[in-house]
Amino acid sequence: MKKNIILTILCIVFIIILVVLLILSYNTAKNYSCSKSFLNSSLEFQKSNEEKVFSIDKITYFSSANADITTTSNSSFAISDLYQYTDIAIFINPNSDNLTPKNTLKSITLDNFEFSKKPGYGSPSLYYKNINDFATSKYDKINLIENSLSFETTSDDTIDYSKPVLYNNCANPITLCYVNSNIEDKYTLSDDVSNIAHNGSLLKNCNVTLNSISCKISFTINITNNLDEVYTCPITLNMPLSTESSTIYDGSLTIKDNTNYRFLTR
Repeated sequence: MKKNIILTILCIVFIIILVVLLILSYNTAKNYSCSKSFLNSSLEFQKSNEEKVFSIDKITYFSSANADITTTSNSSFAISDLYQYTDIAIFINPNSDNLTPKNTLKSITLDNFEFSKKPGYGSPSLYYKNINDFATSKYDKINLIENSLSFETTSDDTIDYSKPVLYNNCANPITLCYVNSNIEDKYTLSDDVSNIAHNGSLLKNCNVTLNSISCKISFTINITNNLDEVYTCPITLNMPLSTESSTIYDGSLTIKDNTNYRFLTR
């Protein structure tokens, strides 16, 4: 009787050990398969991105401000809808003088917009901007970007820049306009202000600190080339308000930023 009990216990222990070994073997094989698949995927991803097809090497910014300005009965200046704006030109580089279906544009879309840092005052928005109005306070409210922005592509000699359109050889940049509206409304300047201009000096005259209106925007640029390959590039833009030598308080600020964004494909 006692011998049977011992044999039964030994059988149970053996079965348990066998089950554990089978589970360990299965998990080892599974992990090996996953690791091999991940390695193959990584190598394939690396191989497909050995050649730099599209990149962003330059972004130009123009920052200033504007407002509706009226003169009060006592000859003071009344400010309404003070807004700060930054025009943005993003240059896509096809990285070759030899244009082929691989490095020319079939379509391009911007999406995943996010204000990763919002200004403390005002209402921030982003618009498509007509390049002919670049570096001016003019922007069209019908070009407000909500969820995404898609560009037409063309090889025609002339372009209607009032709508989002790009040459398929990347000859013209993506142009956007960031606007932070209603920073101040119904603000009366002090009597000692005798000269006033429709530019960034308004921010200083209205005692708006630059830290309080700083902003950071992130989004993704998606390119489909004429081989129907899809390339993506997430970017983050800080709206420039100052440099080491000047600020938007001086009237306006122009910055040419050398960047190193690269589009990747899977």
